[in-house]
Amino acid sequence: MSRPALLALALLSSLACHSSVGAGIAPVAAQGVEAGRPGTNALTVEQARAAADRILQAIKIEDANLRFAQFSERLKAISSPSMVAETMRKQPKLLSWTLLSVRGGLQTTTVEASLKTSAGTRDLFMVLNNKGELDGYHLDLTDAKATQVAADFVRALSSGHFITARSFLSLPLQEELSPAALQSKWQQLQRYTGNYVAVRRVVAAEHNSDSQLVLVNTEFNRTTDTLFVVLNQNNEIVSVDFPQDPIQPRAVSAPLR
Repeated sequence: MSRPALLALALLSSLACHSSVGAGIAPVAAQGVEAGRPGTNALTVEQARAAADRILQAIKIEDANLRFAQFSERLKAISSPSMVAETMRKQPKLLSWTLLSVRGGLQTTTVEASLKTSAGTRDLFMVLNNKGELDGYHLDLTDAKATQVAADFVRALSSGHFITARSFLSLPLQEELSPAALQSKWQQLQRYTGNYVAVRRVVAAEHNSDSQLVLVNTEFNRTTDTLFVVLNQNNEIVSVDFPQDPIQPRAVSAPLR
């Protein structure tokens, strides 16, 4: 069996096992407790809503410095105001929003908001730490193409926008994979492959009612390899395989004489 087939089988098997362990990693909204519950470090509902409003207002007025200042320390460590400004320029303009549910865990609080943008309406989930700082987010991309989500994820990695790349992950996976860890995995891959050049081909491979495997064939300056991205039915990335043994460059054949 070829390497892609073996990895595809392993990924889907792993995903199936991961989903079958009791509640596994349930969506934050399902496993969270009410924000501000005694005995936790979560924000109160009022604090969470106020923090979410501040974050969205910074996006609306396109203030990159203010937006950066609202990041948690671990987001600030891999970003900068100039990177935030670049991201803002590429995003649809935020026109208005409505705050929806507020769910708190032991250390974080998740606020759901419905955004009205110049490109239409989209739901956003913001993860706040106990200081009311943004520690992660996820946009609802249920109606997008899985192949486009996977390709955009890899392109965000390639440009060093690890906060944006992490936003394509499901919230439970974001809890497991910090921005710095995601950055480290990408940098380790490029030690073998060389620098990123381009996404060459994106293929929707194995799929079932719960998941979709997407193969992202990526060219680097030393070789070309394939990243395996698994998405759930809501187009949230729930598993990523960064090749541990990338295909090595082949020597050039000697010319015939």
